[in-house]
Amino acid sequence: MNRSPSLAFALLILAAALQAAFLFRKDRKADPASPWLLLAAALLLLGTSVVRSFRIGFPALTGTFESLVFYAALVALTAFAYRLQRRLPRMPLVGFGATIVAAALVAVASSPIAPKEALAPVPALRSGWLVLHVAFTFVGEAFFVASFVAALAQLAAKDEAKRADYDRVTYTAVAAGYPIFTSGALVFGAIWAEQAWGAWWTWDPKETWALVTWLVYTLYLHLRFTKKRKGRLPAIVAVIGFLCTVFTFFGVNYLMSGLHSYG
Repeated sequence: MNRSPSLAFALLILAAALQAAFLFRKDRKADPASPWLLLAAALLLLGTSVVRSFRIGFPALTGTFESLVFYAALVALTAFAYRLQRRLPRMPLVGFGATIVAAALVAVASSPIAPKEALAPVPALRSGWLVLHVAFTFVGEAFFVASFVAALAQLAAKDEAKRADYDRVTYTAVAAGYPIFTSGALVFGAIWAEQAWGAWWTWDPKETWALVTWLVYTLYLHLRFTKKRKGRLPAIVAVIGFLCTVFTFFGVNYLMSGLHSYG
């Protein structure tokens, strides 16, 4: 299983290459192989998580490498599910972008900035609430990846019909990910914080940026659902929301110190 992330990365790159080739077809036919390559890559990454979990005697979600592998698996699964679903417009660029993001996450996980040692978590991390906190947060953020790609495509599209389709994908992805992210990042996170540190909220940098992320996506839903706004503004907000998730993970981990500095 030590080579599983490398094999998963190769499968993701192959899937992206196939998707890119079909992006330029005039008949707009979808390639038949990339969804199954995405699924295979996701299963390999999840297998890595399972093996590491047995090694450390706890769900492998507490380290940077483990988090990136799990997150990449969820993004790949989201791209796979999007390709197979029939309710939303199938926009090949969305699947391609999500595949690139998943490959980038695996690449970062394989880099020197993500220690690979399978170490047992410290006592403060051995909590079922932590598992729910991390897992639900990443599930929500996997949907935000799809919304990010769709929002970028919407901003770049010149055709009104395509902009409307991308807007629909963006809105659906945010609407699906928002309650899951809220449960994981805020609700389960607060419960775990109270158990581990004796306080529901400490204004730790990662807590603060998770709240900022949640507020940005709340603004998006407010604009899109309550104000019935479409077009560039909600799309820009969706892009900013995803950039906040990136900073919450990478920026806080490597630029700031706090109670979450271990992962």
